[in-house]
Amino acid sequence: MPKITFKVKSTSETPMKSVVETGHFKMIIDEPKNLGGTNDGASPVEYLLAALAGCLNIVGHAVAKEIGMKLNGLQINVEGDLDPAKFMGKPSEARTGYQEVRVSLKPDTDADQATLDQWLALLEDRCPVSDNLAHMTPLKIAFMETEKDL
Repeated sequence: MPKITFKVKSTSETPMKSVVETGHFKMIIDEPKNLGGTNDGASPVEYLLAALAGCLNIVGHAVAKEIGMKLNGLQINVEGDLDPAKFMGKPSEARTGYQEVRVSLKPDTDADQATLDQWLALLEDRCPVSDNLAHMTPLKIAFMETEKDL
């Protein structure tokens, strides 16, 4: 299949608050007041966890349908640990990003354990967001060069 390119455009409203647009959707990304934000939206690291939960939900339901597993609903809890020292400009040997992300799933289903194990293996293999978190993805950051980039 050909690649699909997804795009977002972000504009800063304050040093801590951005409005991100994608298609006809807008998201507010902010920091809590204790970190200098206005608390008008989730933080970038919270959006990352939310993206993972959303992707697992979509893929979980798609995979369940494909394997004939009745999935009435899915509760997903995601948490991650990060050391804010480097982000705050303090010396640290710890990485800036999440040191670990944990996901717990509670599928509403009457499927047997073998089916659940198959479903989980396929879910882990096919979720694009979890793949990006689990494996290094090339990242290129550069200045915009043309009006087209805006």
